Amino acid sequence: MTTTFPDISINTDRLVLRALEEADAPALAEMMNDEMVAAWTAVPQPYTEAAARRWITEYAPAERAAGRGLDLAVTEFLTQRLVGIVQLGSTNWRVRSTEMSYIIGSWARGEGYASEAALATAQWLFGDQGFERIELRTAADNTASQQVAQKIGCISEGVLRNACIARTRTEDGSWTDLRTDFIVWGLLPEDLDGVADQMAEAGYSSYTDWN
Repeated sequence: MTTTFPDISINTDRLVLRALEEADAPALAEMMNDEMVAAWTAVPQPYTEAAARRWITEYAPAERAAGRGLDLAVTEFLTQRLVGIVQLGSTNWRVRSTEMSYIIGSWARGEGYASEAALATAQWLFGDQGFERIELRTAADNTASQQVAQKIGCISEGVLRNACIARTRTEDGSWTDLRTDFIVWGLLPEDLDGVADQMAEAGYSSYTDWN
């Protein structure tokens, strides 16, 4: 039984999802220093290019090799500019389930890129990799991430109380931890029925290919 993800490229009309490359380090560092990323993730702040390179050259390859997950750069098809990241983690190969998360750069928000990338990844996992469940966890107040989950067909399954550490700015401009809830979302293969058509009607790409 396969217990690692392949070296994959996933294409939509607007996006290419591929392995992270060292050349992505400057754009990745810039993206991770965004206020929204700092508030809703555990990414260290400030985030340096050296940290980005370690992610690209050490952490991401180790996660894939160990079968724990997969980190994909999300890039614009036309410009090849780094739009964001899709991460798979906590993968259970016997259950055929994995946890998905996503980050979109500040300049690219509002274009439907997060839902397009997440849907393309889900289609690949279900259609090509034989997965049976994808799980997402969103902080209780992270409405943007929750909207993405809803757009791709996820079902809200419950709340993990006090399970999330978010961050907020203090009066002196530094960051401090803020405990909140996680909302758990589940996505099964049948939940995707009609989702691509709905996104296409909304003006977002519904075509996905991988190689």
